[in-house]
Amino acid sequence: MAARTSSLSSLAMALLVLSASLAAVDGHKNKKKSHENEDTGKGSGTQLGNNQALPPISSNVQLASYDSTPSLQVLGDVTHTNITGAHFTFHGFRDALSKAPTAPHNFTVIKASMAEFPALKEQSVSYALLSFPPGSVNPMHTHPRASELLLVVDGALSVGFVDAAGKVYTQDLAAGDMFVFPKGTVHWQYNKGAVPAKALSAFGSAAPGLVSVPVTVFGTGIDDDVLAKSFKTDAATVQKLKAALTHHK
Repeated sequence: MAARTSSLSSLAMALLVLSASLAAVDGHKNKKKSHENEDTGKGSGTQLGNNQALPPISSNVQLASYDSTPSLQVLGDVTHTNITGAHFTFHGFRDALSKAPTAPHNFTVIKASMAEFPALKEQSVSYALLSFPPGSVNPMHTHPRASELLLVVDGALSVGFVDAAGKVYTQDLAAGDMFVFPKGTVHWQYNKGAVPAKALSAFGSAAPGLVSVPVTVFGTGIDDDVLAKSFKTDAATVQKLKAALTHHK
């Protein structure tokens, strides 16, 4: 019981670190935007001396799209009159994090994006819990609408991404290590060890999106000859790759 309590406390601290990191990124973006407005003199706020601009009040803390009028409906059929703390609570990670690390048959992910957690609408943040049995991989993919900040909670992972110039960046991570995957880059995570691994990923969007490279290339019906010529192989090899991808779905 004491070990479980300690583990949960560590996870709580991990969540705070990830949230603070994302808040720092947003703060940097807002500060940069403020400086741009000062340089151009085109800020939307009240103009002060020396070309300084006072940001409009609306640029401060906002709570989704809630209006001060209780009768207005927001976030679907949710209104001020029926919102409770439960609306802002997500329980989807509870079982996976309250138990000792296990070894699922394949890599698994539990998402906490706007689709699963509607309160995230317009909040520019979301999470995912990644579970890796030994030898498993989160295949190459991209998130077109967000950067990803990954924190290894249990075990160890080998991670990497490719930038727009084709340079590969890789790193071996242990529990407690963090790694950022820049927005839109092709990236992956691999558990090459002999014990299970878990990681939490934070995203700078409530709907980061996911484009799987293997599925996009070999699972969307692209002509075999096009793929064979693109990868300088033959159609038979392409068909084997497609069959293997379909078998593991």
